[in-house]
Amino acid sequence: MGALHTRPSREILSGESADVYFARADLVLEREGLDPVVTMEVFSRQTGILCGIDEAKNLIAHVLVDESDSVTVEALADGDRFDPKEVVLRIHARYRQFGLYETAILGMLAQSTGWATAARECVDAAAPAPVISFGARHVHPDVTDVLDYAAIVGGCVGASTPAGARLAGLAPTGTMPHSLVLIFGDTVRAAEAFDRDLASDVPRIVLIDTFKDEAEEALRVAHALGDRLYGVRLDTPSERGRVTADLVHEVRARLDLEGFEHVRIVVSGGLSPERIAYFKEAEAPVDSYAVGSYISGATPIDFTGDIKEIDGRPIAKRGRIPGRTPSPRLQPIDLAAWRTED
Repeated sequence: MGALHTRPSREILSGESADVYFARADLVLEREGLDPVVTMEVFSRQTGILCGIDEAKNLIAHVLVDESDSVTVEALADGDRFDPKEVVLRIHARYRQFGLYETAILGMLAQSTGWATAARECVDAAAPAPVISFGARHVHPDVTDVLDYAAIVGGCVGASTPAGARLAGLAPTGTMPHSLVLIFGDTVRAAEAFDRDLASDVPRIVLIDTFKDEAEEALRVAHALGDRLYGVRLDTPSERGRVTADLVHEVRARLDLEGFEHVRIVVSGGLSPERIAYFKEAEAPVDSYAVGSYISGATPIDFTGDIKEIDGRPIAKRGRIPGRTPSPRLQPIDLAAWRTED
């Protein structure tokens, strides 16, 4: 997670990515000579798997430069499950030091927590089989690293992009694209080239649904690569009936009959918790699941930032209880540890 310890972008630090009313409020407060010490609490009305809090800590550390006792930050951790209205972040500082960044903080939490929560749903459905994040193709490339990091926080054992895996301190996970098989014109030829040209620490997982019957291709590839074949991936498109539990059973049986019990079966293509449950209920021998759009397309989980104290005086908008919310799970944050040199 060391890659998160980088200086936030110019757009974030300048406030250009903030809702404009925060910038206007900052201008008014500056001209009126007001900058009280406030306590702001961040919470959601849903439950979920928290993610984005490390990124938020990093931003907060770079904007809260006052080292006095009046500055404190407390938070839960990435990967924590939180309850509705549970405080996940509390900032105590002069308002103008951090008020401009409320949009960024809430956005970091909302998007990543939505992804992490969706990932955990898939992981829970698949257990004990592992889940890999394959959702990078469904989001803008500028945020693929954040997506894959969130998926890993949610419980995925790996992610397809080097940038996302690096944030979590892992190596990227992947097999091969259909384009490689199509260009070689034959699954076995593509598999042999993959085996020939890739480093030995890259698992030999071969896509087997491009040209021929999946069970036939699995055996052809297994005979060609032998013990070097780590696994086969089934990604049959909906036009051909998708991957079914019966197909997984057949591929497993035919591999085992010819002595290839070591070859693992990876399933991908339109997976969701419900779809994973279908394979589990059918006792399909799936060794791992690669999930894309269910995670990447997850709805962000809304977070709210509320001022609960001003200069030590409890306060709140209507509908909220003034003063600090009892939050025994919050842990103090060492801001200095999150800062980087300019």
